Amino acid sequence: MTVKDILDAIQSPESTSADFAALPLPESYRAITVHKDETEMFAGLSTRDKDPRKSIHLDDVPVPELGPGEALVAVMASSVNYNSVWTSIFEPLSTFGFLERYGRTNDLAKRHDLPYHIIGSDLAGVVLRTGPGVNAWQPGDEVVAHCLSVELESSDGHNDTMLDPEQRIWGFETNFGGLAEIALVKSNQLMPKPDHLSWEEAAAPGLVNSTAYRQLVSRNGAGMKQGDNVLIWGASGGLGSYATQFALAGGANPICVVSSPQKAEICRAMGAEAIIDRTAEDYKFWKDEHHQDPREWKRFGKRIRELTGGEDVDIVFEHPGRETFGASVYVTRKGGTIVTCASTSGYNHEYDNRYLWMSLKRIIGSHFANYREAWEANRLIAKGKIHPTLSKVYSMEETGQAAYDVHRNLHQGKVGVLCLAPEEGLGVRDAEKRAQHIDAINRFRNI
Repeated sequence: MTVKDILDAIQSPESTSADFAALPLPESYRAITVHKDETEMFAGLSTRDKDPRKSIHLDDVPVPELGPGEALVAVMASSVNYNSVWTSIFEPLSTFGFLERYGRTNDLAKRHDLPYHIIGSDLAGVVLRTGPGVNAWQPGDEVVAHCLSVELESSDGHNDTMLDPEQRIWGFETNFGGLAEIALVKSNQLMPKPDHLSWEEAAAPGLVNSTAYRQLVSRNGAGMKQGDNVLIWGASGGLGSYATQFALAGGANPICVVSSPQKAEICRAMGAEAIIDRTAEDYKFWKDEHHQDPREWKRFGKRIRELTGGEDVDIVFEHPGRETFGASVYVTRKGGTIVTCASTSGYNHEYDNRYLWMSLKRIIGSHFANYREAWEANRLIAKGKIHPTLSKVYSMEETGQAAYDVHRNLHQGKVGVLCLAPEEGLGVRDAEKRAQHIDAINRFRNI
């Protein structure tokens, strides 16, 4: 039995759930990995000079044991997120520490503590096997997966599963991720694949779409409402492109911050009108490595008010971190909200607290999404209200280059990776719905 037999079954319109259940599993499959014995390979280099192409491998690995509440999924396509970049350059620390700690929690979790880490936190594919206790999903189901892995044995996670003490990000803090021909997930990570999208399009939104939904729309995040002015950093990027769509779809006014005319055009194509090209307008929020420049915050705030008819922003959608955080706190209106989910330019944020406490502003930390939030975000994709922002697709052999492009911000939107899918464009089940949204689906590929 080989993965080719699995692919043949997926591509056959005659295949039934029973056919998939009867397929023998292969002994091994191809997967994108990093190696534990290479965690020091970039020692002494700056973050920018660490090259994912040197640390990312395409290996043959054994199929993991299937446990209760889990599923094995044949992965047709996946995508590269910033956490894959962090894993590949071993920053801010090696992910093998996550796997070691997880492996100590119980006997079944020991599977994850290996000398290699199969990475990737998105997938679109087909269920192959389900473990004991799984009833909602069957072999043959076409699915996407969100990346929240939880145990839910503690009461802490039962109001918001993101608060589970054993909450982890699949493919980053667990093994057997989505950049592979087969992935191991918990069954409560699975969601229906949007039927008007190809495999690679369906795989692209998962992590970033759910993250943006919680951060901006959910009551656990900013709770955006109609009419809100929302400042979105990196508004054409993998995360910001979904935030821009949520703002527009929800009746808010996105103020899109980008770094080039090309990225500004992408935002206009999505329907945004208020756009700031921070490179062209030459904002320098730091005088040097240790001192920010409040005059630049004020110049930035003035520019925002020019675009909003004199209003300050209600919400700042933050993820660059250190480089922008001081400005973000300053420009938020009195009583407004800065919601942050990442720190791609540095984790040590500095801001003038007078502008926070005296103006009653709030800083909210937001991390991925719970199952319900991920399901709602995926539902909006399936209904054609929000669209994938896929710009380029790579083969598994090119995953190192894909991660390099994301690391160096050479990409637009999201970049996909074909796993089992032999070519792009496969997996569309509703051509009529697709035709209605084809321009939006291809938006990031046409610019």
